Amino acid sequence: MKSIVLSSVVTALLFFSGCSTNKPAVDTKAVTETPAVQEVEPVATETVSGENSMVDSSSNTTDSSNSVSMSDVESKLSSVHFAFDKYSITPEMQAKISKVAELGKTSASQFNVKLEGNCDEWGSDEYNFALGLKRADAVKKALVAEGIDASRISMVSYGESNPVCTEQTKKCYAENRRVDFKLLP
Repeated sequence: MKSIVLSSVVTALLFFSGCSTNKPAVDTKAVTETPAVQEVEPVATETVSGENSMVDSSSNTTDSSNSVSMSDVESKLSSVHFAFDKYSITPEMQAKISKVAELGKTSASQFNVKLEGNCDEWGSDEYNFALGLKRADAVKKALVAEGIDASRISMVSYGESNPVCTEQTKKCYAENRRVDFKLLP
């Protein structure tokens, strides 16, 4: 009985509230005016001659006598991994960060570094982006504590969108909870 009365009241409210009888105001001045037509310049094309078409293959190397390439240094950088739902650095991961800082002071001293925070697939997208950024910030603070200039470090969070493993196992989830190092010129 109560449900019939309640549904009747709701139906009556919807019926009597209905749609507004007021018509929307239309700005006829804006509709009748035609926009000014602007001429667009044609797109200029440029031809590259054969002698200028080669890309300098030494762009990833430095001019110092040690001549270290970015890819050589990046191959020595290992990811820092985190526990589930955490962004604190364990002593084992601190040792990895110390090795990265040592490389940053020596062979990679001319490069900037981008810290890429990543998460596993658990949690919402917003939460994982925030957690990835917290992880990258924790690594940045550890690198600065090791003597790397903070202005050389940039951070980005990929959340769960950049997995290295897609299997649904605990081991795979653990591999995705990480911060990767990318060198920038």
